[in-house]
Amino acid sequence: MMPWLLCALGLVILLLAGDALVRGAVNMSLRLGVPALIVSLTIVAFGTSAPELLIAINAVHDNADGIALGNVVGSNTANILLVLGIPAILATLHTSQCNTRKSYLQMLAATVLFIVLAFCGTLTIWSGLILLAALSLFLLGAFREARYHRSCACEDGEEGDMEALDGLEEADPDLPWWKIATYLLLGLIGLPLGADLLVDNATIIARMYHVSETVIGLTLVAIGTSLPELATTVMATLRRQADVALGNVIGSNMFNLLAIIGVATMVGPISVDPEFLYFDLWVMLGATLLIVPFVFLKKDITRLWGFLLTGLYLVYLAILF
Repeated sequence: MMPWLLCALGLVILLLAGDALVRGAVNMSLRLGVPALIVSLTIVAFGTSAPELLIAINAVHDNADGIALGNVVGSNTANILLVLGIPAILATLHTSQCNTRKSYLQMLAATVLFIVLAFCGTLTIWSGLILLAALSLFLLGAFREARYHRSCACEDGEEGDMEALDGLEEADPDLPWWKIATYLLLGLIGLPLGADLLVDNATIIARMYHVSETVIGLTLVAIGTSLPELATTVMATLRRQADVALGNVIGSNMFNLLAIIGVATMVGPISVDPEFLYFDLWVMLGATLLIVPFVFLKKDITRLWGFLLTGLYLVYLAILF
């Protein structure tokens, strides 16, 4: 019973620490005058992916490669099927009004690149450098696009930035520096602590019940670290901000594949379990392709689609167990 309790405690610490880090990062960027678009695409996305990053690093360090890889692959699958499915059940996501084609194609390219590297059998430091190089290209493109939009919207002053951050409760341009520092400190201390607790006890649970680390990573850890994205998407849906909901999923998935695995390979090589090659990677790619109608064909994610996406995820879990 104790490993389950410690696992839950680690998850709670991760969620609270991740929230603190996002709040600190967003408000620091506002105080420093970083463009709002860059905040949304980079700092916030990286902040919400921080739990996955810490878990992956700790898992590789502890030779639990199945948890590291399962966390990323499972999170990406959950982000699409579960994180878009559940909010759509609550209210229709009006994705027909969104323009996320470019971001989606970048995510699809990152997914294909990751799968190709995974088929090499082991993700080495060279694989990581390729993923990080792809991430750098994405960030560079985002930065250039942000500068272009700012130059085209000079007449709007700073209102454009605040409007872009309107959906983020963390945004407060007047937050004192000492509060920003406190948020950052709590996040940086809490994330390693929570990651240690979650990975160590998830490994113990896997061995206790003779469940592979891969399955634990794909389910328990992956769903747990997708909770921040789920909460954000639910709130965005209730506020009728479909662009925030879909952008949140696309951005998170890109960081998971490029940044998290890229950095984790710097700690040590990640061996790829054959189960990933034959099943889980293709489920992740299939889930990625499922949102093509919402991105390119201007379709809304209705309640019917919400039930379908959520149902597909439950079927996936049933197959894993």
